[in-house]
Parts: sequence; structure tokens; C-alpha cells
Amino acid sequence: MNKNDFVNSVAASAGLSKADAANAVDSVLDSISATLAAGGEVRMTGFGTFSTAKRAASVGRNPRTGEKIQIAASTRPKFKAGKALKDAVNK
Repeated sequence: MNKNDFVNSVAASAGLSKADAANAVDSVLDSISATLAAGGEVRMTGFGTFSTAKRAASVGRNPRTGEKIQIAASTRPKFKAGKALKDAVNK
């Protein structure tokens, strides 16, 4: 399912126009992104938790040349599924 399919699904299930559903989906995604960028986490009971994790700097290798390269430290988003989501997937 891509974003357009998701918007169509939201529009059908909530009885919204596609434009309103697209605005709602974009707002949710923007809110989650902004909260994670600020260092917070988003908990949706039964669905899961969006948070961030720090990744330390490391040394890697260029697969073509074998040359060592420095990989910078970064912060990555992560998601932990909630019990209700796990149960729905494992029916």
C-alpha cells in the first residue's frame, strides 16, 4: 500500500473527501515527524510507539575499493509495535 492507497482507504472508511483525507494523513505524518525531530516520542495506545535512537559514529569500508570511510553519528527514527497491532497481524 502506498500513500495514495492509504489516503483512499482513510477517505472511504471515514466518509471524507480524498482531499480532506489527504490533509488529515499529511497532518498526522507532519506531527509525528516534528515531534521526533524535537527529540520526543509519539505513543499510540494499541498501535505502537514512534521514537528516535542515537547511532554512534563508526568506521565502514567502501565495498568497491576496500578503503576505510568514517560514518558520522546520526539519529534514526524507530517504531515499536503495540500489542493490539501485533495481535491483528498475527491472526
